Amino acid sequence: MSYVSLMVAVDDGLHAPLRVRLAADLALRLGTRLVGVAACQPDYPRGYGETAVPMGMVIEEIRQAALARLAGLEQAFRDAGSRSERVEWRSELDQPVRFLAQQARAADLVVVGRYAGNEGVSPGAAVDLGDALMRLGRPVLVVPPGVERVAARRVVIGWKNTPQTRRAVSDAMPLLRRAETVEVLRVTEEEDVSEIEDVARYLALHDVRAAPRRIAPSGWTVAEELRRAAVEADADLIVTGAYGYSRVREWFFGGVTRDLLAEASVCCLMSH
Repeated sequence: MSYVSLMVAVDDGLHAPLRVRLAADLALRLGTRLVGVAACQPDYPRGYGETAVPMGMVIEEIRQAALARLAGLEQAFRDAGSRSERVEWRSELDQPVRFLAQQARAADLVVVGRYAGNEGVSPGAAVDLGDALMRLGRPVLVVPPGVERVAARRVVIGWKNTPQTRRAVSDAMPLLRRAETVEVLRVTEEEDVSEIEDVARYLALHDVRAAPRRIAPSGWTVAEELRRAAVEADADLIVTGAYGYSRVREWFFGGVTRDLLAEASVCCLMSH
């Protein structure tokens, strides 16, 4: 397996240019196409119920303003992604995650940012990270605010024997093969390491230089143990499954996924 198409979610937030540069650099190193995607949902005035109020010129002005915002995002994407050799742009007046999920059909990996408190994304243009993870049907590379490059020379796999983690390992294989070292980390009280040794041997069959490592719980959360392990290994990428479920229109995540999404200082490749 190899990546042939990377997709990056673009908005007008503070760290969006860094995210695009990260995606462009990754696309250049992997020799892939880079697709920028943005959507904006115009804030049309509404009357009672769900029917938009027909206000003629006001409605059209709002629509044109949203189209102008998308045009500005395209220019920002092309400026920040200028190092990439093959670029493509897709945008629409739509709900951002819905449009991104539709376009993800053309991507092997989707790059999405985690917003800082002062991100300042325009209303109607923000990509909800949890919603994206659950709906895209593609591996998602979550980029913390301020990070503009992922070398992926050293990688930590947060191992748990679940479909989500197995999928994440498979989805990350093009990066794992290029890594200098990969650590298969399991946080558990069990002393038996046969499971992670088996994973390391499996990865070796795919020409991945992987080593198993077991950590006994020390009072930190599993997410914190993963972050500490990444620091110790000088890794800038964590690979793990994403666990969550929907209750009406809100996503609820397991502790590890929730904590990594909220606090990880390195990129995380997650699959659901």
